Amino acid sequence: MTITLDAAPLSVQAGVSLAAALLIAGCVPFRGAAITGAPRAPQCMIGHCYECLLEVDGEPGVQACLTPVRTGMEVRRVMAPLEGAAGG
Repeated sequence: MTITLDAAPLSVQAGVSLAAALLIAGCVPFRGAAITGAPRAPQCMIGHCYECLLEVDGEPGVQACLTPVRTGMEVRRVMAPLEGAAGG
């Protein structure tokens, strides 16, 4: 199936979570840390660590490990530290 990742089409495996589909496709990191922008990727795959947060269909902060992948999803990674954050 096809989704959009950072405005580019991406073919991913069906029947898995969005996080699993992106990991299988080799799309890491998922986001940047809020303060430093350091690269982050899923750790627990069960919704506890919040390292897999992505923007999905315009909704920020979606846990990719708990979200089933579906055709046409528009996914965006946020890699920059928060504006005005200390250390960034």
